[in-house]
Amino acid sequence: MRYLFFIFISYLYLQANAHIFVYHRFEDPKHPTTSTSISELKKEFDYFKKYNYKVVPLETILVRLKEKKDIPSNWIALTIDDAYKSFYTNGLKIFKEYKYPFTLYVYVEATNRHYGDFMRWEEIKEASRYGKIGLHSYSHPRLTKISSDTIYNDTKKAYDIFYKKLGYYPKTYAYPYGEYDDRVKNILKKFNFEAILNQSTGTVNKDSDIYDIHRIALVGKVNIEHKLRYKTLKVKWIEPKQFPKDGILKKVVAKVNPKIKKLKLYITGDGWRDIKTKNGIVDETINIYLKNSRTRIMLGTDVFTISNKIIIKDTK
Repeated sequence: MRYLFFIFISYLYLQANAHIFVYHRFEDPKHPTTSTSISELKKEFDYFKKYNYKVVPLETILVRLKEKKDIPSNWIALTIDDAYKSFYTNGLKIFKEYKYPFTLYVYVEATNRHYGDFMRWEEIKEASRYGKIGLHSYSHPRLTKISSDTIYNDTKKAYDIFYKKLGYYPKTYAYPYGEYDDRVKNILKKFNFEAILNQSTGTVNKDSDIYDIHRIALVGKVNIEHKLRYKTLKVKWIEPKQFPKDGILKKVVAKVNPKIKKLKLYITGDGWRDIKTKNGIVDETINIYLKNSRTRIMLGTDVFTISNKIIIKDTK
């Protein structure tokens, strides 16, 4: 009965949801927590083919989003962060074999200064024959922890070097570490990126914020079937707006569809709890000390049908 309830909720309140995945390293045993083996990558790609998922360029999803049109639930976009050398030496050939497009996000300082574990500009140019190239900052900073001027200058430096090396400006940006807040987002919007991507579990639909697009990480061994079960619940977050100065999360306040009467609430370090809504209002007293400087708060009809908010302690 409970399972049927969740299906009913999903049917009523969810739109078509596409999935955007993010990879980092490929077949790199020195860094197992951020690496995907080639056998695992092929297993995931075979799953997409077997179950009729369509891997499309990220830009194809962005066009639908800009036009506020439904984005088919069987669409997938693939992204790679940092431009590690292992993508060029190990991963790229698999993307080419399956003819799957991708967007590669460049950590500019690492490439420009020839850090040993990263691709060179010539290799990035070659990769651009098969996918798109986006920007992943200059120095890969934790953006919420640095000043506004530093954020702007880091982005401007990366933006200009990118143009000098590739001959065009980047159209999309991926937040380093997936960390951001409204201040960070508003500074980056000055560069007229067509979209900015995070690394928060969730999906993209016609109501997604084009400057806050969810991506699901695929590293190590993953259950791709489970990853594809994630859907985005429409939630208007009200509180908290930012990480509390005293570290104590007092309340979670949000708006959802008034027909939803029960939800699950997750807080990093506290786990899941069942809560009730009243006329579409979530107003839950919490009063817990947040031990993690990066805290995820999620609301969902179940653990797969969610909306999430990340708050990060500001130490700038």
